[in-house]
Amino acid sequence: MTARISGQAKGEPRSDQERRARLVRGYVLAGGRSTRFGEDKALVELAGKSVLARMLEVLEQSGVPESIVVGGEIRYRHLGVRCIEDGWPGEGPLGGIVTALRCSLAEPYGSPWNLIVSCDMPFLTREWLAYLCERATRSDRDVVVPQSTNGLEPLCACWRTVAAGRLQTAFEEGVRKVTDGMKRLRMEVLDEKAWKRFDDGGRLFWNMNTAAEYEEAKRVLEAERG
Repeated sequence: MTARISGQAKGEPRSDQERRARLVRGYVLAGGRSTRFGEDKALVELAGKSVLARMLEVLEQSGVPESIVVGGEIRYRHLGVRCIEDGWPGEGPLGGIVTALRCSLAEPYGSPWNLIVSCDMPFLTREWLAYLCERATRSDRDVVVPQSTNGLEPLCACWRTVAAGRLQTAFEEGVRKVTDGMKRLRMEVLDEKAWKRFDDGGRLFWNMNTAAEYEEAKRVLEAERG
């Protein structure tokens, strides 16, 4: 397991990519109660690693210098990663996103942008996430989000830290759907032209909500490994 608390990278950045990376902090939503899945899907194994450990590793490989898990410390601390408790457990992913943004807002040297992903998207790639972060750091909007044939993909997006207050206001007014919360912000939407080259298998934004989908992900990854 290589994705640990790294804080700010030591020394001066050696490239534009490294400078951009320092502008982005990573967060992984650990998935809450996983009621449809039947067990804690963050800890089930894919290709020799837990789903959560795989996602932390991909974020690290994409150039994000620090990643934090939104989920219980007792449950995930064995991974050696910083965890924060969801401020609204059981209320869905929007509460976890607000929790993440509030965490960055409270940090004295917090990053202006936050890459927030769900743990259950096993086919996200480091190349795509690096590109998404790069687009965010050049954007003047509050959230940069891809759009697939299924619509917006809000659980793989970059959020500006200063949007925390507006998003929390929406949440406190009863908004629970992440895409509805996004409508309170200025969005930059990345269509297929932006992400298709990172999606060779047509599965970039595929996620695992059920045990059957988990078995399918295992089958695909085992086949790719040969």
